[in-house]
Amino acid sequence: MNNALNATHDPALRSWVASANQAGCDFPIQNLPFGRFRPAGTGEPFRIGVAIGDQVLDLKATGLVHTDDMNVLMAKRPTERQALRAAISAGLAEGSEQAAEWAKALLAQSAVEMTVPCRIGDYTDFYTSVHHATTVGKQFRPDNPLLPNYKWVPIGYHGRASSIGVSGQRFRRPQGQTKAPDAAVPSFGPSKRLDYELELGWFVAQGNSQGESIGMDAAEAHLFGVTLFNDWSARDIQGWEYQPLGPFLSKNFASTVSPWLVTTEALAPFRVAFERPADDPQPLPYLDSETNRAQGAFSIELEVLLQTARMREAGEGPVRLSRTNTTRAAYWTPAQLIAHHTVNGCNLQPGDLLGSGTLSGPEASEAGSLMELTSGGKQPITLPNGEQRSFLADGDALIMRGWCERDGAARIGLGEVVGTVEPK
Repeated sequence: MNNALNATHDPALRSWVASANQAGCDFPIQNLPFGRFRPAGTGEPFRIGVAIGDQVLDLKATGLVHTDDMNVLMAKRPTERQALRAAISAGLAEGSEQAAEWAKALLAQSAVEMTVPCRIGDYTDFYTSVHHATTVGKQFRPDNPLLPNYKWVPIGYHGRASSIGVSGQRFRRPQGQTKAPDAAVPSFGPSKRLDYELELGWFVAQGNSQGESIGMDAAEAHLFGVTLFNDWSARDIQGWEYQPLGPFLSKNFASTVSPWLVTTEALAPFRVAFERPADDPQPLPYLDSETNRAQGAFSIELEVLLQTARMREAGEGPVRLSRTNTTRAAYWTPAQLIAHHTVNGCNLQPGDLLGSGTLSGPEASEAGSLMELTSGGKQPITLPNGEQRSFLADGDALIMRGWCERDGAARIGLGEVVGTVEPK
């Protein structure tokens, strides 16, 4: 696992990029997330950059990489990736001999256009929050909310990679078949129960050969890092189509990722023990390891905010809908997702995306979707300006943010992911 602390994590480390040293900065020198950018309005090919403060460091311009293909970089061995992180950190640190030359390779983040962090070949969405699974299950199966396989096997389904966009994505309200409980036949039209899902997106580094599984002890060597992820969902379409198979048109119209891919190396100071309640089934051997139990989970703070069209017109900022932490929300670790995904011989590839599934904590204020916050639309929430929401309205912008912080470590952020609903 990429869990060793080294000089790149030193909380006293400072950068010659002044904005990286500001309190509360998402991208201090201890973070160094990767993304793909180009100067705004140029139409140039996207190239690989690293976020540092409010700037982007063009990696190719530094001479540290010789490719514009992020997937090539992701496919490198863990030791090579760690060496690259160390070189970037040293070059951006105060007193670096590269400072004068690398300053020419900086661009303001406000002056660049971002795209998805890498080429996403395949996308699997998991269901890792037992609280989300139970709350949603109660709405569909009051007498049997949590199906018997949930605590034994990481549940997932294959999603659509082509409709995943980067933060700032605007998408039209989806349409499809729905069926009201009292209707004799289904109807067709725009979704009336459009929702968001607060998730993390875990990205695959090196892949594996078809037919060869990845064991728990090797799983995190195949994990590159994490983004924020909003898996938009049309609940009315989902309720009609998901029987007997999983989501289809209710999910594949749009999903949104944050632009900066935070590496597992950067997350090392925020590892925590993975613990199951004593009376819950413990993982089967292929999903278990001493290292995973000791520090296989990550402590990441997450929050969801909403800004309606009326709020924007009035100059009002977004309001928080919920906040939780992954340690309170996730029932499975990223290593377990990798191990389970490949146990049957499935071959993962660099850039593949594993969605965490909606991350909801045990309290109502920690819900990761409107379906939970409003009890399936039966209890609308009232916003400070008097507006009410059961589900998303046209013009609504959804903002998700994430960060890690603890005593003795520098705070790092995942940035934010923003998406806006437009009318059909």
